[in-house]
Amino acid sequence: MKRTAMNKLLEWKESASRKPLVLRGVRQVGKTWLMKEFGTSCFEELVYVNLDLEENYRSFFETTKQPSRIVEFLRIATGKRIEPGKSLIVFDEAQECPKAINSLKYFCEELPEQHIICAGSLLGVVLAGPESFPVGKVEFLDILPMTFTEFLLADGCENLAGYLSTLSSLEPIPNYFTDLLTEKLKIYIITGGMPEVVKVWTRDHDIARADKVLRDIIEAYDRDFSKHPSTSQWPKIRMIWQSIPSQLARENKKFLYSVLKTGARAREYEDALQWLNDTGLTQKIYRCKEPHLPVSAYDDLSAFKIYMADTGVLRSLSNLDPSVYAKKNELFSEFKGALTENYILQCLSSQFPVACRYWSQTKPAYEVDFIVQRQNQLFPIEVKSGSSVKSRSLQKFQSLFPDEIPLRIRFSLENLTLNDSLLNIPLYLADQTDRLIEIALRQLDSRNEPVQS
Repeated sequence: MKRTAMNKLLEWKESASRKPLVLRGVRQVGKTWLMKEFGTSCFEELVYVNLDLEENYRSFFETTKQPSRIVEFLRIATGKRIEPGKSLIVFDEAQECPKAINSLKYFCEELPEQHIICAGSLLGVVLAGPESFPVGKVEFLDILPMTFTEFLLADGCENLAGYLSTLSSLEPIPNYFTDLLTEKLKIYIITGGMPEVVKVWTRDHDIARADKVLRDIIEAYDRDFSKHPSTSQWPKIRMIWQSIPSQLARENKKFLYSVLKTGARAREYEDALQWLNDTGLTQKIYRCKEPHLPVSAYDDLSAFKIYMADTGVLRSLSNLDPSVYAKKNELFSEFKGALTENYILQCLSSQFPVACRYWSQTKPAYEVDFIVQRQNQLFPIEVKSGSSVKSRSLQKFQSLFPDEIPLRIRFSLENLTLNDSLLNIPLYLADQTDRLIEIALRQLDSRNEPVQS
């Protein structure tokens, strides 16, 4: 498989200011494969240590904090040659050994020339704790589920993926491509982007087999819930996890604790919800009161939505049978378009480093699904999963904040167009959002340039 994260790993490898690298991502998202592939293809020697399976290696970090001694222990234990610049050291499942995580600080300070990567399926939870290592001594790289573009590449559609990634103008996509891409997108939303699920689908094209792998992954997530240090949180984590499909099926999708249990209060469940967010299994999207920078200063901390890391996981947890892909386009509007919104959020999260927000008001009711920050500009986004593409909320948003909005964005099944300041992006082009915004802004600027006499 081709993962775009490999390009970021190569950039890290060649960086003169490189620090130890921490990979974050949910279980089964492909971190281990990526590290091993990177190590074997880009270095003379890969020293891979799984701190969950190889418990004896944990004692190395009990004995010393000196990187040179840790490296010497690894040389003796693995029999491998470890030379800075020529070897990659990988500590996998590092959440099982907090002192290994802490050692990255000393690798940064005393042995910066040594390439070293740390990863783990629950590493995000450990890093969120009070005993995590000092800020500024490591770099982070979030590994997300495979994108739709990566799915196309894995499915043998290199030419199609290449065509999408090289679009240079906002012209309608030919119908031949739109029909084919829409069908591919339906499969992607059903299977999701977990590499093992994608592998089974692209190899066998058997949706039932792919769905079985996906259910196994969800069971593994469920087992991880028991790893919360407080046993009283296990049932609360499961309750929140299982409630997400019904939360997203509501009209405004705002997360309500009362859906979990009558009379439930935030203080009872916020620790469990934070644990899910720290693992990366869920993503919290706050309501933005006004579209100004910095966006965090305008968060309404009492109002948020909870989405999942992967559309396939959301679809399976919703008990939506994968045969729904055979229907025309009903999949995109299932339970109030939640699958489509989750897909768009995945695409945006992989392109824009600042977390998305959403905006809403009542009396009368208006809601913009997402607000994305690109550089120092904010862009309102609506996701249309049905046949109607009227953008009342985008229009209202523009009327309320005319000076802050250079461009409005709508995702739908309609073709690629730019009408006034409204950019319509077909759902299958969501991976190209950043580039399409750039093209649209240039086009709008050229329209506004004064005509020289």
